[in-house]
Amino acid sequence: MEYSVEEARSIFIRDRYAMETTKIDILEVADGYAKCCFELSDEHKNALGSVMGGALFTLADFVFAVATNYNKPYSTVTSVSSISYLRGCKSGMIYGESRLIKDGRISCTYEINVTDEEGKLLAVVTTNGIHVKK
Repeated sequence: MEYSVEEARSIFIRDRYAMETTKIDILEVADGYAKCCFELSDEHKNALGSVMGGALFTLADFVFAVATNYNKPYSTVTSVSSISYLRGCKSGMIYGESRLIKDGRISCTYEINVTDEEGKLLAVVTTNGIHVKK
């Protein structure tokens, strides 16, 4: 299968919260893999001036959606997601990278690493998804 970032962007632009409100961009797509990012702005910050945990989780959830649903004959929805926040960040680019751990007939498991532009790990997310017919 061929994987095109431009085609993935044209499909996932319908996820308006992620791509328009949060301003997440899709950087890479492959089988069981996606990498996305956003530039940290004041809209993404909490009262202490650091990145809001919800912004990091939105990125992780979106990169999981791209990795599991682009170029697939089925849809995948999240059944369980667990996030561990490791450190904050006050500026720069934030990246989410989703990697397939196990893909079964009915379910899948992915690990998503969220990093800053220096590659420092901000959060680790484990997500289980359920495959459903389109």
